[in-house]
This record gives sequence, C-alpha cells and structure tokens, in this order.
Amino acid sequence: MHIKEVDSINRNYRIYSVLQFVLAVAIFGTVCFIFSNSMRTGADSSGMSRAVQDFLQSLLRRLGHPAAAARLTEHMVRKAAHFCEYTMEGFFLLLGTRLFTHKLRFLSWPVLLGLLTALCDETIQLFYAGRGSSVTDVWIDFAGVLTGMALAMAFAVLVETLMRRTRRREEKRGRH
Repeated sequence: MHIKEVDSINRNYRIYSVLQFVLAVAIFGTVCFIFSNSMRTGADSSGMSRAVQDFLQSLLRRLGHPAAAARLTEHMVRKAAHFCEYTMEGFFLLLGTRLFTHKLRFLSWPVLLGLLTALCDETIQLFYAGRGSSVTDVWIDFAGVLTGMALAMAFAVLVETLMRRTRRREEKRGRH
C-alpha cells in the first residue's frame, strides 16, 4: 500500500468518525427538543403555538393568501409541529443507522426508536398541567419518523450517486 492510500484511509476514517459524532449529537438534541416541548404546561405550549400561528397567518397574508391564513388554526399548527419534529428525528435516525451499516434489514432500528420516542413523548405530557396524551399524536409522530426516514434515504442515495460520479471522473483523469 502506498503512503497516499494510507493517508486517504486515515482521512476517510476521521471524516466518518466525525459524521457519526455529529449525527449522534443531532439525534440526542432532537429528542431533547421534543421532550422539552412536552414538559411545558398546556398554557405555555398553547402560547408557543399561537405565536407560530400568528407568524404563519401574517406570512400567508403577505403572500396573498388571506383565506388560507383565516383557516389556519392552532390545532393545525400543533399537529404540524409534531410531524416536523419527528420528521427531523427520522431523518437523523436513518442517516445515523446508515453510518453503521448499509444493510436494509436495520431499518427496523430507526423505526422502533422513533416510535419509542413518540410513546415516551406522549407519556411525559401526562405529568404536566393542561396537557394530555393522544394516540392520534403518536400516529402523527410516527408518520413524521417514516417521512424523515424516506427523505434521509433519498438524500443518502443522492450523496452516494454524486460520490460515485466524482470517483469515476477522478479515475478517468488518472488514466489520461
């Protein structure tokens, strides 16, 4: 093996290790964010949702959609927030899993971890004033996890395709 090849392997290993660390932090941070939102009282959570609702309604009006702004409810904002939080978690969970293995049989791990987070999230809400648990929210959360995983899979395929093309171009340049 040439020194250049060894240096390339060492550099790739360091990049791989940094990516693993970054994704682990992203997953942990996302779960902490989700749980911290569940630990708010009903009044605090409702206030946050109303603030987001006001912002979105204002944005819709500025974009020329006053009817859509009028139809946007706090309930819609809350459910969309659930979906978005879990989409982010599913995205990070699948990418994290793909860093450890490329085998599709390991898709069950991010699915199960996402579902476990959703169940814990709804359980946490039982202990805070003005909050409750909802099976519907677990389904919305789980749909978010699956959507995030699908987006991560598409992202991973895109990155792998671009890397293959780059390698082919470099190999062609090396032959000439």
